[in-house]
Amino acid sequence: MNSVASHKFSARTRLAALLLTGTMLAGPALAQGVPPPAVPAPAVPAPAAEAAPVAATVRSITVTGNQRLEAQTILSYLRLRVGQPYDRATLDQALKDLAATELFKDFQISDDNGALTIQVTENPVINRVILEGNKRLKEDKIRPEIKLSPRQIFTRSKVRADVARIIELYKRQGRFAATVEPKMVSLDQNRVDVVFEINEGPKSKVRQISIIGNEKFSDGDLKDEMATKESGLLTILSSNTSYDPDRLAYDQQKLRLFYLQNGYADFRVISAVAELTSNKQDFIITYVVEEGERYKFGPIEVESELRDFRPETLKALLPMKDGDWYDAKLVEDTVESLSETAGLFGYAFADINPEFRRDPENRTMSITFNVAESPRTYVERIDVNGNTLTQDKVVRREFRLNEGDAFNSFGVKRTENRINSLGYFQENLTIDRKEGSAPDRIILETNVEEKPTGELSLSAGFSSIENFLLQASVRQRNFRGLGQQLQASVNYSSYSKSVELGFTEPYLFDKNVSIGGSIYRRDLNSFNFINNDRRTTFEQVTTGGQITVGVPLTEYLSAFGRYSLNFDDVSLDKSLYYFGGECDPLIAGRYLCDAIGKRTTSLLGFTIAYDDRDNRIRPTRGQSLSLSQDFAGLGGSVKYVRTRASASKHFNLGSRFILNVSAEGGYIYPFGGRPTPTSDKIRLTDRFFLGEPQMRGFDIRGVGPRVIRYGNVDLTDPANPILDTSLDNRNSRIDDALGGRAYYQGRLEVDIPLGTGAKELGLRPSVFLDVGSVFGVKRPTLTVLEDFRDTRPGVEGSGLIKSLCRNASTGTTQFANRELDSNNQPTGTQYTRCDSGFSRLDPFEERFFGDTWLPRVAIGAGVNWNSPFGPFRIDFAYALRKEEGDDTKRFSFNVGTQF
Repeated sequence: MNSVASHKFSARTRLAALLLTGTMLAGPALAQGVPPPAVPAPAVPAPAAEAAPVAATVRSITVTGNQRLEAQTILSYLRLRVGQPYDRATLDQALKDLAATELFKDFQISDDNGALTIQVTENPVINRVILEGNKRLKEDKIRPEIKLSPRQIFTRSKVRADVARIIELYKRQGRFAATVEPKMVSLDQNRVDVVFEINEGPKSKVRQISIIGNEKFSDGDLKDEMATKESGLLTILSSNTSYDPDRLAYDQQKLRLFYLQNGYADFRVISAVAELTSNKQDFIITYVVEEGERYKFGPIEVESELRDFRPETLKALLPMKDGDWYDAKLVEDTVESLSETAGLFGYAFADINPEFRRDPENRTMSITFNVAESPRTYVERIDVNGNTLTQDKVVRREFRLNEGDAFNSFGVKRTENRINSLGYFQENLTIDRKEGSAPDRIILETNVEEKPTGELSLSAGFSSIENFLLQASVRQRNFRGLGQQLQASVNYSSYSKSVELGFTEPYLFDKNVSIGGSIYRRDLNSFNFINNDRRTTFEQVTTGGQITVGVPLTEYLSAFGRYSLNFDDVSLDKSLYYFGGECDPLIAGRYLCDAIGKRTTSLLGFTIAYDDRDNRIRPTRGQSLSLSQDFAGLGGSVKYVRTRASASKHFNLGSRFILNVSAEGGYIYPFGGRPTPTSDKIRLTDRFFLGEPQMRGFDIRGVGPRVIRYGNVDLTDPANPILDTSLDNRNSRIDDALGGRAYYQGRLEVDIPLGTGAKELGLRPSVFLDVGSVFGVKRPTLTVLEDFRDTRPGVEGSGLIKSLCRNASTGTTQFANRELDSNNQPTGTQYTRCDSGFSRLDPFEERFFGDTWLPRVAIGAGVNWNSPFGPFRIDFAYALRKEEGDDTKRFSFNVGTQF
């Protein structure tokens, strides 16, 4: 019998036993019970000790065990051929070639005197790839990154690669303790489910940042410059407390920039090492720095090859001077400023290179700004990309440059500001400049990303006077993609109810003329309290409409004209305030009786507005001014001139702090008609009012002239009645705001930047100071306790304070009698009984407050939050200075959403 030399490579090793044993009958649900396999690279064992004869020849090659793969395909991976001589090394190479294909989990070669048999067991096909335990990183983030997928051939190298990739994804999330265990569940028909069991672990935080070598600046100063922050209570909302290698490199650049800004031109970071603690939960970062010497600016020169750039003129405008401390950021800003200046003259691609000359001995840095020759540039083409809803013309009409115009950097910057002010696209949009078809041609490319322009806003508040109030409005600022504005609003509260519809076309017939109109219905209910019962004082129903036309006068100056027609009906509850068929000043107050009636107001007005803010929605710099006047008297029954002025300026304080200073004021002057001795010529409903929301810290109409009626009078001793004048007791008084002819208001507000984590949450806090007053109203005639004194001679109890008894049917009045008990004896309450058919009016006293120009002052803090359910604003305010009678309010919020 011929000796048979067998050369075998078997995958039935301990690895295969761990993977396959116990899984033949197990389904996917038992994947957790499968022991985790180790996936080492398959080692090719040495062939059997008995080697093939050196002079042997391959007589035949047979492939067995293959199911999906053709025999010829398998043979194509090998170098063995029939008729070819072979030896032990040849068979070893064949085994290595089979292993390199990663197509088989078991294979061997048997030799029977040149008749070779290749027996293989193919790798299974992947049925499913299952991810388990991933919560912080969703499947849609992991699956595109891994190679394994259903219907692919299972290979150990792909498993290892996918495990490494998943771990890398978690490291990018700051989770360096994450582990991934691959498991395989065998199915019938040589299929498997691959399960990646993921243990995400905690997020690895930066526990400590150490800096070695700094002498000129403290650790705290340098840490403030870094994006990476140490974990702690003050940084609990920040996402920058996790370790990120890219952020580590960025922090090194930030340190270098900080030192270069402060004159240390030789500064360098020698090393930056991040060490992971043994529990893989924290990092300790150590920087070793070399500060070097501090430099000053030496001689500063400008050399220009541009005809319009005179070196001596430009040198005088440079911000740095010989002897100043060196500042690399100032040099960079100067290059940018020179580029922008060149752009004003049409040089879009001006080449400005600063040439540095370092003097280590004197520690000076001399600079020459070289302005190279370049051609004037013209706009070849304007491209607008990314606008899916907004029409091209809406964007193009904001351009301050046209195709064929000479390039101008100011026009480009102004165009960017105007497009950003639309509020239709992403914030901080910029216009890219690209080279055109010739050196003197430029292409302006605007890549926009549209954002929701529909707004659904809800605001709510609570106060001691108003209780709960609700406002809702819906507005589409880019209706049909044409820049048109369509809005509707509803207001409901104990104070007022209103509905309004409006439409604005910003470019009428594609001309730079805007036109808009609105119709509205407003029901205003002014009220007060008697004990715990709310009582309406007067009701004002206004129905009307307005048309507005606007035209630009210059780039920043615009004029607006408007006409409105209003029908007002002011009424009082006749059952409460009328006596003898007429308004009773004793009950209602003379100021209310003068206000009732139906009136028509025909109002013609104009506004002149100047606005050069960089962004009208969220400005960071610039100013706005406006002056407006309204003339009532072009028909109608009301005649006055109302003038208003406002100004606002924004300052960029640096480090993303934005200061806004604003002021406004107004005055209304009556003409025509004659005032009565007890009334003001300006109706109560036409006067200025001030309070929340214009002035935080005070309630609605909480500032300014008002009449307070104190009605809780103790008549136990009618000769010396006791009047409760406590302003804190709402149940003992009636408060009516009268408004004024004049008002002013000022505001100082600072937007406070937060860390990256808070910024990602959409938090924008601010602190503010509000100042204002409303004043200038004719002092009304008031009712006092003396008006309830019985002065009839010879009548029992004359000279005492008594309640009034009134008969509405006959119009007669009398003073109250003594209250008698069942035995016809006086009770403790004196003079409170009226005869049959008469109603009783108890004594009260009115006092006038608040008619002063002296300011009311409130301070507070608020925060805007772009919450998941829409923009949210909350304010806390405290009135530092108020006048007697003012109504304060400390808390308010509003919420809305976009679509």
